[in-house]
Amino acid sequence: MDLADRVCVVTGGAGGIGAALARRFVAEGAGAVVITDLVEDRTARAAAEIGCIGIPCDVTDEEAVARLVRHVLSDLGRIDLFASNAGASVDGGVEVRDGDWQRLWNLHVMAHVYAARAVLRPMIAAGGGYLLQTVSAAGLLASLTSLPYTVTKTASLALAEWLAITYRQANIRVSAVCPLVVDTPLAARFHLDGGAGLAMSPDEVAEAVVEGVRDERFLILPHPEVADFMDRKASDRDRWLAGMSRLFEHVTSETGADASS
Repeated sequence: MDLADRVCVVTGGAGGIGAALARRFVAEGAGAVVITDLVEDRTARAAAEIGCIGIPCDVTDEEAVARLVRHVLSDLGRIDLFASNAGASVDGGVEVRDGDWQRLWNLHVMAHVYAARAVLRPMIAAGGGYLLQTVSAAGLLASLTSLPYTVTKTASLALAEWLAITYRQANIRVSAVCPLVVDTPLAARFHLDGGAGLAMSPDEVAEAVVEGVRDERFLILPHPEVADFMDRKASDRDRWLAGMSRLFEHVTSETGADASS
């Protein structure tokens, strides 16, 4: 998909990867870019800086997502690309509280479901559209310090695959963006997808996304080495698990984390 003249919606668009996507979509000549975020003031400030439209929205609230879509359709006539980008994390493993597990499930899985429910019908009626989901390399591999992040991002990837299979004949394209380490407050706080020296800026991720959307690739891998890691995992999973366990021991010794803490 060429982004020129397209109407694009980006959730979690007030900072990090979401703001970088919105900036790049504007630079690509999108007809309109709408960003959403949870906090109204933050959304308005980011929209003013980017030069786009800002609409606050809690993407874990299905009715709020439906209202957002109705608002955009009413004002702009269509949605060509919907980028489900909002995300969060929490450190820890099986001991993480149920409420935090549910929060990440709602944000990384159900928010994508709610978006698809709201936009698929109008997209199909208009002849097609694009669902862009920010997943993570954690959905393909693992996040060593966050089990809930790993599990919910893996589910998010499975959802994206199902949507890509099911709606392809209706001219709906789907991409899953799976970066490794991105220089954002979220990654810094939770040591997500660890690996020294691999950090990429949000703007670099946005550049890779534009190229991937233009080529309509399902997997968009801003860090190309992720493809090699996937090959190793697929070719010998036992060896990969042993290697990841050694890496986990190294990461936890460096950060002071504990699998049972």
